[in-house]
Amino acid sequence: MNSLANHAGEVMNAFTVDVEDWFQVSAFEQQLPRSTWAQLPVRLEANVEKLLQLLQQHAVCATFFTLGWVAQRYPAVVRAIVHAGHELASHGYDHRRVSTLDAAQFRADLDRARGLLEDVSGQRVRGYRAPTFSFNDQTPWAYDALAETGHCYSSSVAPLRHDAYGQPDAPRAAYRAAAGMLEIPVSTVRLAGRNFPCAGGGFFRLYPYALFRWGLRRINQHDRLPGMFYIHPWELDPGQPEVPDAPTLARWRHRLNLGRVEARLQRLLGDFRWGRIDAVYPL
Repeated sequence: MNSLANHAGEVMNAFTVDVEDWFQVSAFEQQLPRSTWAQLPVRLEANVEKLLQLLQQHAVCATFFTLGWVAQRYPAVVRAIVHAGHELASHGYDHRRVSTLDAAQFRADLDRARGLLEDVSGQRVRGYRAPTFSFNDQTPWAYDALAETGHCYSSSVAPLRHDAYGQPDAPRAAYRAAAGMLEIPVSTVRLAGRNFPCAGGGFFRLYPYALFRWGLRRINQHDRLPGMFYIHPWELDPGQPEVPDAPTLARWRHRLNLGRVEARLQRLLGDFRWGRIDAVYPL
């Protein structure tokens, strides 16, 4: 087990997990609609347990952005996360992108998810992450809804260009958004006037590990910013079912280097100092 003393004086980065199963990713929503979820094989419990063991090995506490759908059907998963000392936060109820909702629908989604998470865990839920980082210029009302429903911070913005999400003009560092809400964007590296992703997910599997490590170190040392890393439990599961009728690009992105993630995570957890969001950004 790594000692925190090994990273004394280093920037503490935020380690986060988006708790959703393999069939709940936005890229497959046409092939695997919500009406089919209850009939699909669930692999979440084993994958979360694997991730909890990895974090325990490295004495790392993290923030788990969890779907209300998960809390409703698998409360033991939520209780295991909290029992291990991690922060529980909201990922909405059933992974609907905020950009597909209006203000009233979004508020209802927030209330439903937060209520389930708090009832199951017995803890207050203060943080929120939009599915697929779906805050954008057309959702300015989202921060008002977060404030009105008792949330204290959001990590819902990716300050980059991507075909599925992104706000390239958003600040790269944490900032106060509308309604005074603290927004903590996922990490990017600024090079040649452009932001490049360095936060986890598919890019953690795409980049050579040495390149990802260089990017995070640059964020810590050159920009003097904490990193914001995220991963999904299904990314540690190369044996998960395939979705053969999904678009080729979506299938490739989803399955890219799944078999290498666990070893890369072991290195990442040992190479940097990590903590929960509420430890990196005391609220």
